[in-house]
Amino acid sequence: MISSIHRPTQAVIDLEAIGHNIAAVKEHIPSETFVYAVVKANAYGHGAVAVARSVEDQVDGFCVSNIDEAVELRQAGITKEILVLGVVMPNQLGYAKEYDIVLTIASLDWYALAEREGMSLDGLRCHIKIDSGMGRIGVRTSVDANQLISSLKAAGALVEGVFTHFATADEADTQHFEEQLATFKKIVSELSDCPKRVHASNSATSLWHSETIFSAVRLGIVIYGLNPSGRELTLPYRLKPALELTSSIIHVKELEANAAVGYGATYRSQEKEVIATIPIGYADGWTRDMQGFEVLVEGQRCEIVGRVSMDQLTIRLPEAYPLGTPVTLIGRNGAEEITATDVADKRQTINYEVLCLLSDRIPRFYKGETHAK
Repeated sequence: MISSIHRPTQAVIDLEAIGHNIAAVKEHIPSETFVYAVVKANAYGHGAVAVARSVEDQVDGFCVSNIDEAVELRQAGITKEILVLGVVMPNQLGYAKEYDIVLTIASLDWYALAEREGMSLDGLRCHIKIDSGMGRIGVRTSVDANQLISSLKAAGALVEGVFTHFATADEADTQHFEEQLATFKKIVSELSDCPKRVHASNSATSLWHSETIFSAVRLGIVIYGLNPSGRELTLPYRLKPALELTSSIIHVKELEANAAVGYGATYRSQEKEVIATIPIGYADGWTRDMQGFEVLVEGQRCEIVGRVSMDQLTIRLPEAYPLGTPVTLIGRNGAEEITATDVADKRQTINYEVLCLLSDRIPRFYKGETHAK
């Protein structure tokens, strides 16, 4: 999808805010901790290359979802360690070796497949994933973990780490978190050849369970300035949201009472109303269920009326404003603010999804720069 740089809709990213957030977390964790910045999914919609370049001096490595995201960073000149958190099939091992990428190995089945396909594991850098209660990927016993580590090492692989992922570290009820933590500790303690790097801490764990940090942390949504729990837990210190989503008014009209607006005629004006059109829609990630939510114009909350279309939405204005008047969808406008968490509440989802759904059609601009990335 081409970035629509000639349309007024844009995401503005504050890279200094991301740097601030990383520094804030690092102040509250042990100084010797190995710090990964998670830049998967285009850095949660913020732009993976731009973010990685801006914070490379602050972190020790990066985490991504798949091999293509890792290669993108290497081709952009990122030299620090890159760990792929998802499963990379054995027939793609050549990319990992060529670009010095660390892979996650999650099962004995994976090793058996690599062996059957005749894939050389010699020199492959990898971490072992433990499923301590997330239920996605990873070995579930110390027996399997020991067998996987010994098999990989016998084949010449470099097993550099072991890790797990918590399912409920961002919730007030800590029972499942504590069960996972105990399971992971037990499995690690039973490893006959435990790798040097042991990690389990994501953003939520780093914020609310820093006493459980092992030797590394994986900082995701927290570095972009958002609360991993939404509203369930209070942030222990201040973070700065790094993304603003803005557009402008491209059309204004006055409608008589009982005039229909949008697909399905789901909204009708109650009286004479001023309706404006904004060039953003569900193809941009501003989904149809945003009808009835608000945007900010001239420091005022203006309701989205009518269904959100693929490319446009309509809002009700208190008065007619000129074409080109700025509109804020996420961010501050005057004394008012809309956060990604506010949007998530409307959609009954999480702020992660709000950011990740912002499509590539929306250009990303970075404060202090004049060109989109």
